[in-house]
Amino acid sequence: MAAAAAAPGPGSGPGDSPEGPEAEAPERRRKAHGMLKLYYSLSEGEAAGRPSGPDPLDPTDLNGAHFDPEVYLDKLRRECPLAQLMDSETDMVRQIRALDSDMQTLVYENYNKFISATDTIRKMKNDFRKMEDEMDRLATNMAVITDFSARISATLQDRHERITKLAGVHALLRKLQFLFELPSRLTKCVELGAYGQAVRYQGRARAVLQQYQHLPSFRAIQDDCQVITARLAQQLRQRFRCGSWATSHCRWAPRSAPPLPPEFCLPALHLRLPSCREGGSGAPEQAECVELLLALGEPAEELCEEFLAHARGRLEEELRSLEAELGPSPPAPDVLEFTDHGGSGFVGGLCQVAAAYQELFAAQGPAGAEKLAAFARELGSRYFALVERRLAQEQGSGDNSLLVRALDRFHRRLRAPGALLAAAGLAEAATEIVERVARERLGHHLQGLQAAFLGSLTDVRQALAAPRIAGKEGPGLAELLANVASSILSHIKASLASVHLFTAKEVSFSNKPYFRGEFCSQGVRESLIVGFIRSMCQTAQSFCDSPGEKGGATPPALLLLLSRLCLDYETATISYILTLTDEQFLVQDQSPVTPVSTLCAEARETARRLLTHYVKVQGLVISQMLRKSVETRDWLSTLEPRNVRAVMKRVVEDTTAIDVQVGLLYEEGVRKAQSSDSSKRTFSVYSSSRQQGRYAPSYTPSAPMDTNLLSNIQKLFSERIDVFSPVEFNKVSVLTGIIKISLKTLLECVRLRTFGRFGLQQVQVDCHFLQLYLWRFVADEELVHLLLDEVVASAALRCPDPVPMEPSVVEVICERG
Repeated sequence: MAAAAAAPGPGSGPGDSPEGPEAEAPERRRKAHGMLKLYYSLSEGEAAGRPSGPDPLDPTDLNGAHFDPEVYLDKLRRECPLAQLMDSETDMVRQIRALDSDMQTLVYENYNKFISATDTIRKMKNDFRKMEDEMDRLATNMAVITDFSARISATLQDRHERITKLAGVHALLRKLQFLFELPSRLTKCVELGAYGQAVRYQGRARAVLQQYQHLPSFRAIQDDCQVITARLAQQLRQRFRCGSWATSHCRWAPRSAPPLPPEFCLPALHLRLPSCREGGSGAPEQAECVELLLALGEPAEELCEEFLAHARGRLEEELRSLEAELGPSPPAPDVLEFTDHGGSGFVGGLCQVAAAYQELFAAQGPAGAEKLAAFARELGSRYFALVERRLAQEQGSGDNSLLVRALDRFHRRLRAPGALLAAAGLAEAATEIVERVARERLGHHLQGLQAAFLGSLTDVRQALAAPRIAGKEGPGLAELLANVASSILSHIKASLASVHLFTAKEVSFSNKPYFRGEFCSQGVRESLIVGFIRSMCQTAQSFCDSPGEKGGATPPALLLLLSRLCLDYETATISYILTLTDEQFLVQDQSPVTPVSTLCAEARETARRLLTHYVKVQGLVISQMLRKSVETRDWLSTLEPRNVRAVMKRVVEDTTAIDVQVGLLYEEGVRKAQSSDSSKRTFSVYSSSRQQGRYAPSYTPSAPMDTNLLSNIQKLFSERIDVFSPVEFNKVSVLTGIIKISLKTLLECVRLRTFGRFGLQQVQVDCHFLQLYLWRFVADEELVHLLLDEVVASAALRCPDPVPMEPSVVEVICERG
């Protein structure tokens, strides 16, 4: 056997080594070793022989395949003490019981499955026995059937060939019969109006007649068919031109028309036209005429021009109908009815024409498509012009609901022709019209808000003038301010709700980029809301013109009310309105918008200008009274004063009225601490705020000091008074500004007059009276004291005989006055 193993095999080549099988054995062992390693999930180290677990050949391993009980027991007796032996016994008994219990549980749980499997196997044995019997019978029957079929085929072989030949002859005879009857069939179809059936006959037979036209009989049939076909084409052209292709006659195969043999059947001619308008405008019928003419071999270019010309006539008729509705004589329908008429008439007809053209003249290629696009673009521009004329008539209406519905239907109707004629740009033009109308509506609402604001100001003017005319009290300034603010806010909310209809989800054009971005940010927020707020501020500032212009006719109470309105807008209303706008119109545009802080600053500046102008106007009114009272009196020859002049009482009354008026809209403000004797101070000829004593000594002729020098020294040390200082938003600041202007005017008027002794004393009495009442209106009572000191000192400087009145007498006269 060794020699046989070493000898080369019969198939060995000269280069084969006799040790080849022995060299292959280690390779096979390595493969087997690798498979075992993979099966037992051993690592490289474990496979190399390094111990990483129990030895599978160990006879003492309870779980190993080579377990030997005797060796295991001998090992335990040799290595374990008695206690460990008893523990091992106990543990082994426990494991045996656990295994018995698990085995018993397994048997109980699967008992039903075992029984079911046994029953299934028993049934399968019975079923297979029956199936074997049936298969045997089936094989027997198939053999019988095969035998019968073979005998029948052998019997009918000759007859089958004869039947096939006869069937072919019959089919040929039927074709020949149809060809010989073709002229009469065509004539009958033309008489019955079954033009489609006639075209189908001619189209199928044309190839056969062309093939056998060299035969005289077929040549005659072809000549007759050509004459009939020419007459058919003439009738189709006539019907196409006159547009009288009745729907009742558009029957491709009437019941009375001769049936077409199966051998000559063609697919029915059919146009897939969208149902764009109920009742039709004739376009489908004319398309059928064109389709039949094309099937008859008429030139496509000529039919294309004629088709568009006829369609132009029908669509221009629709445009003339729409234009007639815009005429001055009949009352124009509402915009919704107008767009419905245009959509169902013109747009529906254009949709039918485009679909029919593309179906019929698809072979024309890009040139035909461009011709159709130019046709649609020209007529569409005329239709859009009519729609814009009608929409322009709606600009005066304040309700947007009907207009938005009309625009929605207008935009929806143009979706179909826009998809069919993408090159014509009809959908884009319709979207531009809608956007343009939306911009115009925003401008209209802005004008409406401006008109409402001016109307509110007119109502305020009338309410302010009504008490003076009727002699009764009218609404207070606070009530008028609340009415104006609520009226403006309600108009803003109404405008926002109205323009919000353009962005409603159910509107077809609301998902366009313009209405999702620019319309919300630049249109509604900037143009409408921000534009109105700025317009309101500009209108309010226009009342601050010079007195000779518009501002001279403005009631001071209106200036005060507008200043408070702008201040309220700055503090809360502007932020509320813009927040409301941003919530209703979710802006998806990144365009820059006006910050709230900028608008608030503009409103505050407007309020400041209005309040400053109010102070100037009221100060001018009181100054005019004081100026006239000084200029119209002869101060040199006046009598000794016995009471306070009436004009001073009027100044106090008007100042008190202004104090009440301003207090209705503005808070009190902060005053400096007042001295306890403010109302008891009297004025001597040279008293001033810089003197140590409360009262200066009366002037005597032997006074050594020059009065001019004394006055100039007083001015050097006196505090400078800013008459037109900025006005704060409180009552004290407003009254302080008015009183400064009034007393400064009195001072300047006194400097232009010359006073006698009694004239100086009258000025002294008047100034003391003003001091008694005016100090409580200003922020700093020293301001009133300084100005009145200046007035009395100026009068003394311009008096040749400056003998002042005793302070006690001045107080008695003022208290009596």
